[in-house]
Amino acid sequence: MSSPPVRRADKMLPQDKLEKLLATGHCGHLATISADGSPYICPLLYVWLDGQIWVHNTSAHGHLQDNVRRDPRVCFEISAPGQVFAYGRFECDTSVEYQSIVAFGRAAIVDDRVKKAQFFDALMAKYHGNDSTRPKSFYPRLDAVTVYSLAIERITGKEQTLPSVQQQWPAADHTKSPEATSG
Repeated sequence: MSSPPVRRADKMLPQDKLEKLLATGHCGHLATISADGSPYICPLLYVWLDGQIWVHNTSAHGHLQDNVRRDPRVCFEISAPGQVFAYGRFECDTSVEYQSIVAFGRAAIVDDRVKKAQFFDALMAKYHGNDSTRPKSFYPRLDAVTVYSLAIERITGKEQTLPSVQQQWPAADHTKSPEATSG
């Protein structure tokens, strides 16, 4: 898959931060293509495991499963917002710190029960932590879910960092339309 040139190279997320966001992001959005070419997007919890993004959904046939079975091309997005900050004297001169990732690749349905259980072990570790009062690695409804692994072909990340207080309004004026007047 060819990559278009990155328009805002100054906002590229460094590799170490990209991998950290892949490992720790809360929710991702998986986009697939329907039979008529329409996009379909689904918010999902995920894990970064063995160099792939892993997600799950019901085993019942629906948009997601039907689309992946027909065309495995997918796009997956993760974002993490930060603080909102002013950089200029007008309300529209406001931004937000963030990190985001967009990954393109192919989804495969994972039928191997051992791999599905490994996915759920990683999912429970990421989202629930340690609960010593319940049995570990026990998934009696494993056949009631479909697990997908996303092999990444291309990935990009962007970030907007929070400027220092000295670079924010009113200490600094980075108004995008300095000649404009209000009122």
